[in-house]
Amino acid sequence: MKTKITVLVLSAMLFALCFANALLLALTLPVEAQQTAKIPRIGYLSANSAAGQAFNLKAFRQGLGELGYAEGKNILIDYRFADAKLDRLPGLAAELVALKVDVIVTSGPTATRPAKEATATIPIVMGTDSDPLGSGFVTSLSRPGGNITGLSSFSGELNGKRLELFKEIVPKLLRVAVLGTSTNPGNAQALKETELAAGALGLKIQYSDVREPKDIEIAFTAARKDRADGVLALNTPFGNTSYRPQVAKLAVKNRLPVMYFSARYPEEDGGLMSYGVNPTDLFRRAATYVDKILKGAKPADLPVEQPTKFEFIINLKAAKQIGLTLPPNVLALADRVIK
Repeated sequence: MKTKITVLVLSAMLFALCFANALLLALTLPVEAQQTAKIPRIGYLSANSAAGQAFNLKAFRQGLGELGYAEGKNILIDYRFADAKLDRLPGLAAELVALKVDVIVTSGPTATRPAKEATATIPIVMGTDSDPLGSGFVTSLSRPGGNITGLSSFSGELNGKRLELFKEIVPKLLRVAVLGTSTNPGNAQALKETELAAGALGLKIQYSDVREPKDIEIAFTAARKDRADGVLALNTPFGNTSYRPQVAKLAVKNRLPVMYFSARYPEEDGGLMSYGVNPTDLFRRAATYVDKILKGAKPADLPVEQPTKFEFIINLKAAKQIGLTLPPNVLALADRVIK
């Protein structure tokens, strides 16, 4: 009898122990699963300031939101801004690589270059680039071939159209001061295309190399001294930073009409006019590349997307400040007129 009772007690104890172990395992598994579940991490690298990238970042986050991502919940973003101090970019790119981010998104070619040099394995998505093929970032637009893909702003090829519109606005346009940055990827090609377009339109151009913020005022002084009839701003590293208002103010001070590459100038900084791609649209679409890569797509197989829609924007207040009267036919060409 005692033996039977002992066996029953031992059996009950063994059952209780097994049940406790099973319960403990059931309780700990979800915790371990949460600990091992990896939240995707994006690195955002920009040559500009956080303030200068505010609109691009808003559009990028909007694009992520449309795809079901919420920053801080199911996706993390590490931001690195060089604040126009370009020598900081290699170190900032190295920091993102050290963090082992899943994707690096770059705000432009000036940031893409150091990102490319920092890693050949982490996928890189270009938020915008005027000439990714000419910059050597991809081997072809249809099949990039490496760890870089993204969006092209088509900016360099648009300078001919910008000069055509410029001549419509300023009929007596003969000499154009061109502001660019020789160290900016794609600058040489953009300048070459500008020179060809200028020759076909009977225009003479004078180039100023804007490599530092102080060079902006020097360039405007040279334009006025050389009696330029207008200024064409190529895409420079300082184009989307806090230096934008400085450019617009110098244009008014020197009473020079300026054609910009970005809508931000006439929309936000009092610039006269711009012709190009809507940059916020590009950064919103950059989120789709991030999504595809996080789901397993290879950058080498994702074609570089080219824009199909361009905007011509005019700011009438800026025209009045420099004493420029805009012909009705030019206003009719504008997609948007800011009064």
